[in-house]
Amino acid sequence: MSKIGEQEIIIEEGVTVEKEGSILTVTGTLGEMIINIPENIDVIVKNGTVNVSPKNMTKQARSNHGTYRMLIHNAVHGVKEGYTKTLELVGVGYRARMEGNTLVMSLGWNHPVKVECIEGIQIEVPEETKIVIKGHDKQKVGLFAAKIREIRKPEPYKGKGIRYEGEYVRRKSSKANLAKE
Repeated sequence: MSKIGEQEIIIEEGVTVEKEGSILTVTGTLGEMIINIPENIDVIVKNGTVNVSPKNMTKQARSNHGTYRMLIHNAVHGVKEGYTKTLELVGVGYRARMEGNTLVMSLGWNHPVKVECIEGIQIEVPEETKIVIKGHDKQKVGLFAAKIREIRKPEPYKGKGIRYEGEYVRRKSSKANLAKE
């Protein structure tokens, strides 16, 4: 049995969880999330808690047990408080700004890079070198942040690029430094 899957999920105040057939709907102040529950997982909603258990002990049911418990927990937390990812732009002339619903970044190329915001995601640019991505779906927030980071990954020689806040970039010495030794 999954240790994570055995834990019950406490439904926070202002969040409603409804189960109809194999569809679980989680609604809160920030939005609504729909989770399709597989046939081998049993979800029980009662008394302000959600319990997830496998219907049988097949390998697939045991694998899904902890996964779906965390998906439901992330949905309950997301519609109440939301998730954020902060990206930093490191490099001379690296800047970001919002133009309506489009993120426009100058990343050292001869053209600006434009990224359209997707549904359920809000982008803020509090400083020229910081991008804050917010949303109620943890997976969407993480994927969108990764998509932006992929445009210009941090490189190991000068450390330039787009990185997560607090991310450590391991630096390498250049060939010029090795030749002097």
